[in-house]
Amino acid sequence: MRSRAFFLTGLVCLGLAGCTGTSNIDTALQISKPSMETTSSVVRPDVAVPVAEARAGIDNHVVEAGMTAIAEPDRLAAPAFEQVEVAMVTPPKPTLRPERTGRRGQVYRSRFSDAKPVSFGKITPKHHAVHGVDVSRWQGNINWPKLREHGANFAYIKATDGIDHIDPMFRQNWNAAHAAGIRRGAYHFFYWCRRAADQADWFIRNVPKVKGALPPVLDVEWNHQSSCKWRPSRAEILEKMQVFLDRLERHYGQRPIIYTAPDFYADNLKGAFPNHPFWLRSVAAHPSKVYPGRDWLFWQYSGSGLSGGVDGRIDLNVFNGDESGWWRWVDRTSG
Repeated sequence: MRSRAFFLTGLVCLGLAGCTGTSNIDTALQISKPSMETTSSVVRPDVAVPVAEARAGIDNHVVEAGMTAIAEPDRLAAPAFEQVEVAMVTPPKPTLRPERTGRRGQVYRSRFSDAKPVSFGKITPKHHAVHGVDVSRWQGNINWPKLREHGANFAYIKATDGIDHIDPMFRQNWNAAHAAGIRRGAYHFFYWCRRAADQADWFIRNVPKVKGALPPVLDVEWNHQSSCKWRPSRAEILEKMQVFLDRLERHYGQRPIIYTAPDFYADNLKGAFPNHPFWLRSVAAHPSKVYPGRDWLFWQYSGSGLSGGVDGRIDLNVFNGDESGWWRWVDRTSG
């Protein structure tokens, strides 16, 4: 597909009198080290993890860290981000009956523990029937069947970030999670010093479009360890996010989910994207206290989880609903 794009680009340039210079696509490919970007909840292990090569494509629109402006030609005409008030719904506490079986699979009750347990008050993660995890290369080699038995009914897997990095464990985790019967989806860590359209294209290039996969996730947060030190304005952030989200929705036919953390949300996302589902990180208090007025689909309640099948710590999450609500959502969004 890529060689055909080169050929067509050349024909267009030859046929237009004003076409001069070199195409953005005609850039040299180089070998890049695996990404060092992480979510704020991930603690890098001391042991070595598998490393894989990823191709890097950099075009004339690349913006280096520290710049105060960025080339983002695919702008939106008139984005509207209105403040909305959403009622907080308390899910029922799941019963301790045998796990569900049938064509949809089964829901495993959580057997997770936590290296740093937190008292969440009246509504705790245990009140939620459907638990899951999110993983990246930092979890190393995962025993997925064992992880599922301990309560991983879904898994979001780090796929890409920026325009040239792919998690070296993505393909292995993607295939192994599916083989273990776990509902899986992929997430992209957004890099503010690159164009949104290019990042969306990179994700699409590396994450397969398959029936049954969960909707893709856009991970937006401030990362103090990132090589990109530039912080766009709120308007620029919302615009770039909209470009990325729209591109993924057109390709996968699923509305993407937005993952974020408290500081980034407070700076940029209050009242924004009322029609997109949110996945909220809140490891010290219930999301209703940290993100007042914001409904949520997933709650990341721990970055220090412990589970069979994984050496070290793992992020823990819950779905906002009971078991029947989970299956309705899966059927509606994943087929």
